[in-house]
Amino acid sequence: MKKLLLSLALSMPLLGNAQTNEMVVNVSKPGAKIQNTMYGIFFEDINYAADGGLYAEMIKNRSFEFPQNLMGWIPFGKFQVMDQGGPFDRNPHYVRLSDPGHVHKRTGIENEGFFGVAVKKDATYRFSLYARCPQGDSGVLQVQLVDNDTMGEHQEFTSDDITVSGKEWKKYTLTITSRKTIDDAHLRIFLAAAKGQKITSIDIEHVSLFPTDTWKGRENGMRKDLAQALADLKPGVFRFPGGCIVEGTDLEQRYQWKNSVGPVENRPLNENRWENTFPYRLFPDYHQSYGLGFFEFFQLCEDFGCEALPVISCGLACQFQNDIKDEKTVHVALDDLDPYIQDALDLIEFANGDINTTWGKVRADMGHPAPFNLHYLGVGNEQWDYKDNPAFTSRLKKFLDVLKKKHPEIKYIGTTGPDSEGWKFDLLQPKMKELKADLYDEHFYRNEAWFMDKVNRHRYDSYDRKGPKIFAGEYACHGKGKKWNHFNASLMEAAFMTGFERNADIVHMATYAPLFAHVKGWQWRPDMIWYDNLRMFKSCSYYVQQLYCHYKGTNVLPLKMNGRNVCGDEDQNGLFASAVVDKGNGQVYIKIANVGDNAQPVRLSLKGLKKATGAKVITLTSSDPVAENTLDQPEKITPKESTAALNGNILEASVAPKSFNVYVIK
Repeated sequence: MKKLLLSLALSMPLLGNAQTNEMVVNVSKPGAKIQNTMYGIFFEDINYAADGGLYAEMIKNRSFEFPQNLMGWIPFGKFQVMDQGGPFDRNPHYVRLSDPGHVHKRTGIENEGFFGVAVKKDATYRFSLYARCPQGDSGVLQVQLVDNDTMGEHQEFTSDDITVSGKEWKKYTLTITSRKTIDDAHLRIFLAAAKGQKITSIDIEHVSLFPTDTWKGRENGMRKDLAQALADLKPGVFRFPGGCIVEGTDLEQRYQWKNSVGPVENRPLNENRWENTFPYRLFPDYHQSYGLGFFEFFQLCEDFGCEALPVISCGLACQFQNDIKDEKTVHVALDDLDPYIQDALDLIEFANGDINTTWGKVRADMGHPAPFNLHYLGVGNEQWDYKDNPAFTSRLKKFLDVLKKKHPEIKYIGTTGPDSEGWKFDLLQPKMKELKADLYDEHFYRNEAWFMDKVNRHRYDSYDRKGPKIFAGEYACHGKGKKWNHFNASLMEAAFMTGFERNADIVHMATYAPLFAHVKGWQWRPDMIWYDNLRMFKSCSYYVQQLYCHYKGTNVLPLKMNGRNVCGDEDQNGLFASAVVDKGNGQVYIKIANVGDNAQPVRLSLKGLKKATGAKVITLTSSDPVAENTLDQPEKITPKESTAALNGNILEASVAPKSFNVYVIK
């Protein structure tokens, strides 16, 4: 008898764990509208996200404007860096190649690319440069792709000639076909002699190499696989160009949008704020060519069918890197903000102005006479106030006083600083309402404990419904002791995002960050998409974002378990859930994350559902919580689709441990 009682006692917890989790979804009562901007992408040129990443240019320091003019280049023979008489006033440097003085000597330059020049067998590449013969005669440049480490007879595996003539600068182009696949080739340019002539000096500038197969086939284009990955997300909003690069370590280094438009050859170089940020991840050759500029960002927004959200400097350099005591020497004084405010006004004109306006004409001259229809603008990035100094909000007020009066049709976004809580956040949050910002930007890079904390699981449930709307502008789960991409961190994000969705009346935007990372050039992790020069993989966090984007719906549906929201509370068995309806197609989407170690039986009661033709479930899960996709196994963990059992208005399922699931009721 004692053994029987002991057996029953031991079985009680097991029976308790096996009890069905009953959730009620009220299909007949659609609630808050879900904004088209709800889920999107955040771009910052960190981790070689632009040059060496999304921007498909393959030549580093193509205009010889790096502080060390030949960084990225290996010059040989008789050469000289010149800074007078070039074709581009904002990129004045060019290289003069001259006769080496002996028939068996060579003059030329060789470029290492971004961690190598990567080419594929039989693929074609568009080479171009500007050149002239300063003596007015003619000469030859031999353009080669070389494999310096080959054991073959020849280093070069392609070789083409360009004849340069006359002392006027001209653009020369050729199409190169690669005869091999290699990720660490170099581009080599020899000075050669025309047939029957002596070698003559040639000046060269803006040396460029692009795949011909770029995104949308554009000459100044994007790397096709990376742009396609963004398009496949179906984002609702695209925030650019950052991030901390908006601020700069100093104001001279801040991102200046006017330098990023106009002819690409004449866009000046900018030192990247992430070049020196971490001495343990130092990349002294990290600069911004501005080839991927505001015109291209707006163009990508059109391609993806999403809203553009540019962010501009508010006149404060990075406060992490500059003591506010140096405000008078480091930051822009309040009385000197007019040029910064004018930059914002000019940006709106560039995006939306008629072709007869100054900046609307610049856009039109770049090939886009129609306006880009900008609706959002961010002012400042991660700035904050001090208890005795309203460093950020005093500047924000000056911007808003002018911008709201001249362009009330635009929605303006402020910030609550770099933290999700604490004194900076507490100081700034009420001020966003006082200043009547339309939205404010919250950032949180936190570990698993933060994402699972009760306060944060219910973060937006008690927010002021009459204040500004929320933009979760940068967030990611940084696993404690595992600050890299892995499945469990992505699962924490998926669970937390049910709170975005449940509170769609106030959460209008959310963008995971950072977006891109080169495996050989990263400063920060985790990141959404990783790549080398030839391959890429989408992280588990990418697939979480994609599932939310694809199954966004139009309106929130009430979802309750025992009359309460499903937020992973102590009696909810590690479950998080939210539900939406898409009024366009009549489908219901229910998202359930199980962060626990046990499978959970779930019964979904779809109250008010009149008719259903079927159901399916898309599941993202991994038996190893710290596993992740890799370049060699890019699809190790991906969403899998299966049918779901629907009986009338009841759906019963076993939700796998450590899984994120989207149930689609047709």
